[in-house]
Amino acid sequence: METISKETLVGQLRDLGVRAGGVLLVHMSFREVRPVEGGPEGLIAALGEALGPEGTLAMPSATGDDETVFDPATTGNRDDLGIVADLFWRMPGVVRSPHFDAVSARGPKAEWITGGPFVLPPAAPESAIDRIRQAGGQVLLLGVGHHANTMLHLAELVGGAPYRSDFHYIDDAGREVHYGENDSCCEKFELADGWLRAEGALRAGRVGHAEARLMEAEDLVRIAAAKVKADPLIFLHGADEDCEECDEARESL
Repeated sequence: METISKETLVGQLRDLGVRAGGVLLVHMSFREVRPVEGGPEGLIAALGEALGPEGTLAMPSATGDDETVFDPATTGNRDDLGIVADLFWRMPGVVRSPHFDAVSARGPKAEWITGGPFVLPPAAPESAIDRIRQAGGQVLLLGVGHHANTMLHLAELVGGAPYRSDFHYIDDAGREVHYGENDSCCEKFELADGWLRAEGALRAGRVGHAEARLMEAEDLVRIAAAKVKADPLIFLHGADEDCEECDEARESL
């Protein structure tokens, strides 16, 4: 396949609607975007250029290790977050939340986004995810579906989703702390795509070789939270659909 230049990437991002000076939360699969000039570093550079010097770039940076004390300077990302997100948190000028469900960010609003209170469940109001919404941020999905869209976990909580699965983490004192998280298989998060399109709140195109979808975080939370309020279990598979994660969520009710 053709290697996409940095200049083309920046143009694609701007054509899609990425705002200069804005806040952008990116979920991606680099495998879908590549090949691009400069590899993962080149893609990060293109995202930064599209946002400009007044913009703030953010990516998920949570650990998949729930048996080790989290250290934002050394603890790696969960594997499914991908190579770009794992590279990003290690780069100069990037700051990272000081807890296990971290977000990494670079730009004028990075300290505020990542420095908020530690809340449980991890995507609850006042979390880093919510602060991206409060800052008028956008969500960009690059080569991934809404199953990766962390902002929808905030929408679940705002809408009053009642289910909680048992999770734990190790605190700074080495103690195992259990908490309930609004978790499921997330396959039905794809419903959000149709909801957004119906309201003209989704922009779609290509960035690199990947399908790209861009939305305002505020629109996403508003629209999805209303759906959850009307049907609190809308994101769960039915009891007869043989989904272990959704069944666990249902059993918590």
